[in-house]
Formats: sequence, C-alpha cells, structure tokens
Amino acid sequence: MQRNVGKAERIIRTLIGAGIVSLAFIGPQTPWAWFGLVPLLTGLFGWCPAYWLLKLSTHEET
Repeated sequence: MQRNVGKAERIIRTLIGAGIVSLAFIGPQTPWAWFGLVPLLTGLFGWCPAYWLLKLSTHEET
C-alpha cells in the first residue's frame, strides 16, 4: 500500500474521525458513530481505498 493521502489531509481526517468515534461514548451514543473509524484509519495509515480506486493522490512525493 503506497500512501495516497497528504499530511494536512491526514491530520484533518484523524481529528474528524476521532471526534465522530467519540460520539459512540459521549453525546448521542449512536452506533452510527462507528463510521468515524473510516476517516480515523485512513488518516492514521495515509492510504484511502477510494483514492486508490479513482487513482487520486494528495500525497506529495519528496
């Protein structure tokens, strides 16, 4: 798996994902909050399957 998510986007995805997952424990405590794992994991790993399928990348090569 080659990274296809850029640094700034990874940070944003991780923060948003963690915020959504936290709703499973506090707030409305709905099971839908577990969908926050998608942006959380794609932010942590730096690889997005949707980007891969569409052959997109925001990762800057150095």
